[in-house]
Amino acid sequence: MPIYEFRCVKCKATFDKLVRGEIGPQNPVICPNCGSKRTRRLVSRVSSYRGGASGGDCAPSG
Repeated sequence: MPIYEFRCVKCKATFDKLVRGEIGPQNPVICPNCGSKRTRRLVSRVSSYRGGASGGDCAPSG
């Protein structure tokens, strides 16, 4: 279940939402600020981790 970033068309609020299932007319994303169903999903930045000489892996040591 991905977390997406949305912006409300009506009040311009930006918020994150854990999305279960598909987004559409049957399952709209509602703005928590004003209650509008007129929201748009934003393109969010993606971060990643690359292990290396200074980073190692994510496994706990010990």
